[in-house]
Amino acid sequence: MPEGRRDRKKHATRQALVAAAVRLFTERGYDNTSVADITDLADVSKRTFFLHFPTKEDVLLVDSDTRTSLAVAAIAAHPTPRESLAAAADHMITNTAEGDLPSGLAALRAELVVTTPAVQARVLHATFQAQTRITAALLAAYPDEFDEVTASAAVGALVGAISAAAVTSLSRGDSPAATLAALHTATDVALRCVTPGS
Repeated sequence: MPEGRRDRKKHATRQALVAAAVRLFTERGYDNTSVADITDLADVSKRTFFLHFPTKEDVLLVDSDTRTSLAVAAIAAHPTPRESLAAAADHMITNTAEGDLPSGLAALRAELVVTTPAVQARVLHATFQAQTRITAALLAAYPDEFDEVTASAAVGALVGAISAAAVTSLSRGDSPAATLAALHTATDVALRCVTPGS
């Protein structure tokens, strides 16, 4: 269904806010940029900012819900738990909306996750929410192979492996390609441990 004018305007405003934030975070640093700075550059009100993003940190997670929704959808689209979790992981670690994101967002987010406690905390919260949704989808898709404990453990192990590999790779200064490879390796390691029959 085509986007209406209102939806297009909302999307454009959201993108303008993210682009302004990326520019200011890059030029001034995250801690030295306020919400007011972002709204001034984007030429919108602070009220408009908070209609789109609950916190300053959420600007960096603009694609988080999309990634999680795609991961959840992947669970039901594959015939085995291993294939489902592999596809879900791919959506979590691949920038599925890359063409629609401001240039530099992914790299900036990676840097701030390693260096900025406020961003780390928000990412952890978003990760917990994503795990909860993916766990529910796994239980619904494979009720005979998982119970609540094993499903949450499987998803937690997978997400934990990806997160730990990301921090390790970013902390040692790996290139984006090397970091992505590390995340895929972490996925493979976790899936060997957590999927039934593997």
